Parts: sequence; structure tokens; C-alpha cells
Amino acid sequence: MNKQLEEKLNQKISEVADKSDEILKIVKSLNALNANSDSFGYGIVIGRLYNSFYYQCRRILKRNPTSDEFEEFLAILDKKQKEIIDLLKSG
Repeated sequence: MNKQLEEKLNQKISEVADKSDEILKIVKSLNALNANSDSFGYGIVIGRLYNSFYYQCRRILKRNPTSDEFEEFLAILDKKQKEIIDLLKSG
């Protein structure tokens, strides 16, 4: 994966701690969907990271990500999932 792109993705993961209160407010405001608030909050974070990944690819690389880059994105999410969940719980 492009180093600049990977740095941006890691930066977004770090921002989860700064935005965890907002994510929890969204989770609480959507009562019908938050049967499992941990999963719901995690879904919001993944959505933000997915959006950021595509946006940064287009901004930095001037194109959509390749299949290999998307697989690398998934590998980063897999590697960081415990960190993301812990950041959400600490908020």
C-alpha cells in the first residue's frame, strides 16, 4: 500500500479516540439499531475508515484503489480491530 495512504489510515484510526463520544451519541440516538451497541459503534467506525480509504486513494493516488490495495486495507483493519474496539470502549 502507498505509504502516505497507510499513514492517513492509521491517523484515522487514532482519531477514533477523539471522536468516540460522537460515535456513542449516534449509537444511543438510534435505539432500534443498537441491540448490540459495540457492534453498531464498530460499524460506524469501519464505515468512516472505508470512506476515508476511498477518499484518500482518490486524493493521493488520483484513482480508485486496486484490489490488492483493498486487501491491504482489510488486513490493516484485521490487525487493528482490537485497538479500535478498545478505543470505543474507553470513550
